[in-house]
Amino acid sequence: MHILITGAAGMIGRKLTGRLAKDGELHGRQIDKLTLLDVVPPTPASNFAGRTAMIAADLATPGEAARAVEGRPDIIFHLAGVVSGEAELDFDKGYRVNLDGTRALLEAIRATRDGYRPRLVYTSSIAVFGAPFPDTIPDDFHLTPLTSYGAQKAIGETLLADYTRRGFCDGVGIRLPSIVVRPGKPNKAASGFFSGIIREPLAGLEAALPVPETVVHTHASPRAAIGFLMHAAGLARDALGARINLSMPGVCCTVAEQIAALQRIAGKRVVARIRRQHDPLVARIVDGWPQRIEARRARELGFKAESSFDEIVRIHIDEDRGGTFVD
Repeated sequence: MHILITGAAGMIGRKLTGRLAKDGELHGRQIDKLTLLDVVPPTPASNFAGRTAMIAADLATPGEAARAVEGRPDIIFHLAGVVSGEAELDFDKGYRVNLDGTRALLEAIRATRDGYRPRLVYTSSIAVFGAPFPDTIPDDFHLTPLTSYGAQKAIGETLLADYTRRGFCDGVGIRLPSIVVRPGKPNKAASGFFSGIIREPLAGLEAALPVPETVVHTHASPRAAIGFLMHAAGLARDALGARINLSMPGVCCTVAEQIAALQRIAGKRVVARIRRQHDPLVARIVDGWPQRIEARRARELGFKAESSFDEIVRIHIDEDRGGTFVD
């Protein structure tokens, strides 16, 4: 089996690559080749017995998407994208990467015209939803995004559904909740502080909290995100049905409950490194996001996330900090 990962140099892309290389198979099929694509050179898969192809390219550039699929990958994980805050601040870049790149990939698949129909797993976002919200977002809630990023992801979902309906690809869209705790340096995502208020204090650094502690949101760990992607790759088409874009499960909690979980695990001195620093732009973006996600269909289809935010914090300490933190 041949697998293509776009956005392979990103955090989720690197973790997915590592997991696939370690397992060497997916849903009972041996992985013979991994093609890793990003605008910067991706990190090669270590300890992988199969072949690895590295592509440094922008999917929105004419010809690059065709080059990416010329090896006929059986499964494509389309992770490439500009994050929420950056897409809001740079309108042109957001649409070029999040929309034009996705459309170019779909068109490159369609242009093969030889019966090629890969499973395409597309990472969307709960930013496709917009206020006003009910207490819990059901699976059939309408898409009314309030940010450019959300609009780009909603358009991507519609394209994926139509190209799948027409038989050009076999698509599954997964709407990710906020993925925390993200290791490494902060990115430009508006949701980045959800990770920052955990990651930086555990590393002995101060972290800014730009929103009130009453903010409610739904989270899942990077480990859960990789599980979502791999599970989506093996979903039976008849089980999925016509509505191919799914909201993923997660842990719903307030920022105050996040901080309480950090204190239970790491103590008061770690929590004291969080400082309150209001950011109107971030607060406005986050205020337009849904809080509680029902994710009934996803759960019935076997997608799983953590059961508590404590578990999410412990996963970060164990997997990204070697089991330790700065007291």
